[in-house]
Amino acid sequence: MAPPEQIKVERSGNILLITLHRPDAMNAFTTQMKDELVAALDEADGDDAVRAVIFTGDGTRAYCAGADLSAGAATFDYDKRRDKAPADGSSPTRSDGSIDYAHPMVRDSGGVLTSRIFAAKKPVIGAINGAAVGIGVTMTLPMDMRLASDNARFGFVFARRGIVPEAASSWYLPRLVGLPRALDWCMSGRIFDAAEARDAGLVQSVHAPGELVDAAMALATKLTEASSPVSIAATRHMLWRMAGAPHPNVAHRWDSRMIYARGRMADAREGVVSFLEKRPAQFTDSVADAYPHFSPFDDDPDYG
Repeated sequence: MAPPEQIKVERSGNILLITLHRPDAMNAFTTQMKDELVAALDEADGDDAVRAVIFTGDGTRAYCAGADLSAGAATFDYDKRRDKAPADGSSPTRSDGSIDYAHPMVRDSGGVLTSRIFAAKKPVIGAINGAAVGIGVTMTLPMDMRLASDNARFGFVFARRGIVPEAASSWYLPRLVGLPRALDWCMSGRIFDAAEARDAGLVQSVHAPGELVDAAMALATKLTEASSPVSIAATRHMLWRMAGAPHPNVAHRWDSRMIYARGRMADAREGVVSFLEKRPAQFTDSVADAYPHFSPFDDDPDYG
């Protein structure tokens, strides 16, 4: 696999740091960047030595200034975008002029990325170091926590560009900040600062720019250093998915399956024995090879 060109991927101990790397374009989002980010998350999930993933942006001006607008008026007209064209040359426009909305070319690239972050088996933290606008902010919504520098600025600017919220943000954003706030930000498209984002619960804390990544690293360590990696993966999936469950018995079904399955595995024995012996636990179950899912939605691909 060729090395990534639009992101940087670095290891710091057991943390994978992913940096959006188009500083001359304020780290604007492209189809290539999406593909490289998905590949980096695949790498993290397949490596048990990686305990958490942090996203940040290159430079000090922007985390991600949104979609790359270099295609001008054709930016959101996918029929005119060569980078969106499938290898087989097919088009979602049928011969009678109707649209095949199941065609892969129709699928929103931002939603492909947020779906992959949602499915991640490791905690994902956003270290938002500057402007985060459009996909620059919506890509962070399925991350487990977001930290911001005090010069960060946010904007759900879609209505100002004549489009609509994407990347499944209409599902994530109201769950994070409530419906009235989400409507305010998305209908007005206004830019707001890190303090407002913190007060609304979009970000958990605000830091000086030079301290942001270190704060994210410290948070990642706190979340993972004493806990079973498989239990963290399962907990992440359970809490996110149950945010949309129609009844608590859906959670009860999944809880029951997971408690039964985990109770038969080495980590559960080690968790109890290490506690009784008053020593740090040494968890050995593998996220990459032996993660038990057992979701009530396992047969529904939309819940992946």
